[in-house]
Amino acid sequence: MVEVKYHNKVNVKCVENKSTQGSKYPSMDNEELVQALREGDELAFDFLFKCYYKPLLAFITTYTRNVEQAEDIVQQSFISLWNKKEDLKLKVSPKNYLYTIAYNQFVDHYRKSVRKSDFLEELRLAFLRDSIDEDDELLEKRISKLKAIIEKLPPKCKKILIMSRQQGLKYKEIADKLNISHRTVEEQVRIAFKKIRKAFEEE
Repeated sequence: MVEVKYHNKVNVKCVENKSTQGSKYPSMDNEELVQALREGDELAFDFLFKCYYKPLLAFITTYTRNVEQAEDIVQQSFISLWNKKEDLKLKVSPKNYLYTIAYNQFVDHYRKSVRKSDFLEELRLAFLRDSIDEDDELLEKRISKLKAIIEKLPPKCKKILIMSRQQGLKYKEIADKLNISHRTVEEQVRIAFKKIRKAFEEE
């Protein structure tokens, strides 16, 4: 089994990594690299590790906000990639495999450590899933946009949304606290989600 070790210096661009100069791997396309992995080529695995460890670590750290947790997730992702190498499909790029595995690792950790009622964090998680190939700066802009949309909701609608999704209250609890009907609570939450969806569809 390949041992995954922490590398302090890993360049973002594979072709610029000094340790890969003169090797055949930088000139390989995605299918050739995946095929090499499927055949148990440890040098191909090492090449991918040196290419993607640092950018993947930066990507996951954006969401864990904890470097040590991100390191664990990323290293487990590489281990998982190697352990499942025989099942890799040639048409899927190694980068996509790694980012998808890392995403799943993050989700597992997230669901164990973050309150399910944290609405903004749930949406952040959804954005991560949909943006494995997106730019981190763009992703943060989407998070900021979400917060701005919520701030612009009608006062009653905003209050009910926060009570429901951020404070984790049930619709009946909200209705009792605000002295309104259960149906009104449902309608206000529906309106909030409709406005959020419409705002993002207009991007």
